[in-house]
Amino acid sequence: MEAASAAAAPPLPFPLEDLEEEEAATNSNNGGSLRRDHFGDDNKKRFETAEKIILRWDSTASEEARDRMIFESSNRDEVDRYLNAVDEIQRSLSNTTINININTNIITMTHDAASNNNNNNNNNNNHNHNHNHNNIDTIQIAMARLEDEFRNILITHTVPLEPDSLHSCSSFTSNPLASSSSSSIHSAAQDFDDDDDDVTDTVVSYDDNTNTNSHNINDDGIGIGIGIGIGSSNYYTSTSSYRSTPSISISISIREIHLIPDEAIMDLQAIARRMISSSYFRECIQVYASVRKSALDSTFPTLGIEKLSIGDIQRLNWDALELKIKRWIRAAKLCIRVLFSSEKKLCQQIFHGLGGPATALDDACFMETVKGPAIQLFNFAEAISISRRSPEKLFKILDLHDCLLDLLPDIDLVFASKSSDSIRVQAAEILSRLGEAARGILSEFENAVLREPSRVPGGGTIHPLTRYVMNYISLISDYKQTLLELIMSKPSTGSRYSGDRSVPDMAFADLENKSALAVHLIWITVILETNLEEKSKHYKDASLAHLFMMNNVHYIVQKVKGTPELREMIGDDHLKRLTGRFRQSATSYQRATWVNVLYCLRDEGLHVTGSFSSGVSKSVLRERFKSFNAMFEEVHRTQALWLIPDTQLREELRINISELLIPAYRSFLGRFRSHIENGKHPENYIKHSAEDLESAVLDFFEGFPVSQHLRRRSQ
Repeated sequence: MEAASAAAAPPLPFPLEDLEEEEAATNSNNGGSLRRDHFGDDNKKRFETAEKIILRWDSTASEEARDRMIFESSNRDEVDRYLNAVDEIQRSLSNTTINININTNIITMTHDAASNNNNNNNNNNNHNHNHNHNNIDTIQIAMARLEDEFRNILITHTVPLEPDSLHSCSSFTSNPLASSSSSSIHSAAQDFDDDDDDVTDTVVSYDDNTNTNSHNINDDGIGIGIGIGIGSSNYYTSTSSYRSTPSISISISIREIHLIPDEAIMDLQAIARRMISSSYFRECIQVYASVRKSALDSTFPTLGIEKLSIGDIQRLNWDALELKIKRWIRAAKLCIRVLFSSEKKLCQQIFHGLGGPATALDDACFMETVKGPAIQLFNFAEAISISRRSPEKLFKILDLHDCLLDLLPDIDLVFASKSSDSIRVQAAEILSRLGEAARGILSEFENAVLREPSRVPGGGTIHPLTRYVMNYISLISDYKQTLLELIMSKPSTGSRYSGDRSVPDMAFADLENKSALAVHLIWITVILETNLEEKSKHYKDASLAHLFMMNNVHYIVQKVKGTPELREMIGDDHLKRLTGRFRQSATSYQRATWVNVLYCLRDEGLHVTGSFSSGVSKSVLRERFKSFNAMFEEVHRTQALWLIPDTQLREELRINISELLIPAYRSFLGRFRSHIENGKHPENYIKHSAEDLESAVLDFFEGFPVSQHLRRRSQ
């Protein structure tokens, strides 16, 4: 555009190319002093003309200049005249070389070693000094004006997008010529919504009805506000425009958007080129970074990124942090892949190639703009990585870890320059600390499971600890791929390692082919079982202790079977051991409960042989029936209050009891009923039929008193 604009500008008194050719010819001529004087007058006239244009737009001297902006004029000739005037002033200083050192910000001015003819007198030297002084004054005025124009163009074409407009936009379109600013940003946001499916909203709960692995990422009121170009083709693109070397591949995750219209970018380039060539690069960068950083700062709150110190973050309660982590993951993807990458592209569009090949002004400008926001973004993840460890934090920390691991190639690409080293290093260190935090939490979780001190629940039901632990390790299996990389060492088990006799031993010989993560999961079930065994000792009734272990180990088995990833890692061998353990508990319950009851139905001791008669001892038989009635009624009353939550297990145990009890009672009753009925008050001894017992067994393990069962049956 700049070249086209120059063509429309009014001609100078002498064409520049003619002046250069004639001056070169004159310098090679021994009699060239006269011609140099001639062209010296022309240079002076051009300087004076340019100076008048510069001074006319001096905002410190003119109210009109203060109220108007050159680049806002619809007349591009005015813009071109001003830029040409600046060029002329700069040419008049061509005997001065300006060396820019972008790293130290040192500007060194060295005068041209070539001197004028030896006959130049002191008056000419004074004249040249005054001319140069005027040039410098004029160029300072021009640079101040260009700085204001540069700032105004940036501000005018940087407008934060309201978050609400994102939700009213249509879904992503792949049309690269879409002209809607909001559509372009919404497209990127919509695309990231699809990516967010891998972020799990995890809940570890005592309640089996809790959705423990809900993929539920919604907007949460999050919008995207970013400075965008007005009236431009701000379209979404999935490829990066970064300068690359053969060793760097372009990330397909980068989604750049056009932040400022092309016309405005060309004006900014024209101004930046002149400011930088006059050694005003620092002012130019400061103005640019100030405006663009403000745009980023205004965007962050709409993404849910708050200005919180690491201490502020660590003082938040975990419920609040969970929501912030969820929002941060979405925001981080947008910041790295859309916002920061687009800011880098804009810096390259405006500053690339300016200041010489060694200066990399675009990189310096990019870092000046985004370093503060980038540090603010990463400080949140850093605070989480060094916060106090507790089991409930594991899955959100893994979400953060996975997000950052996924973003790391894009971070390396966006922050590829040497000046961006600190950002890349910070991201890598946070990733490492998140991994260490995950390993530490798993170890602390194992210790917590082993030593969890809560008492046993009434009725021998499933302990809340069992539900919690099994839900927890089911979720761990959902993060299998991440944890397989993070968990490299197997647990130290047994008292020989820990010095603690309460720590169970576990043989690793059969687990050599298992991953370290799988061994940890098996170990967790072992220490859970150990803790449950200790808790079961608090029951005074041995039958209830066995029922408690049966309930809990059965729950462990069912949870493993119902979670394919968990079952694969734990393996069938350990699952068979757990299944055998629960069946052993069921057998132990039956033996502890029913051996004494069935002992009343034995034949031994009923038959008597005497000198006068032989047969059944009615007194012993009556005692047997009385003992059976009392014992069964007590078991019925007590075990109706006990609870087996699993319907199938409850029915199976009832069937086993009936198969054990009913045939034995029916046989005993059939053999000895007549002996009781022929005596006095048979109803006091034969209180139950076999059918009554069958009905009573159905009351077992419901968790209700017998009276409620009788009332339900009567209804």
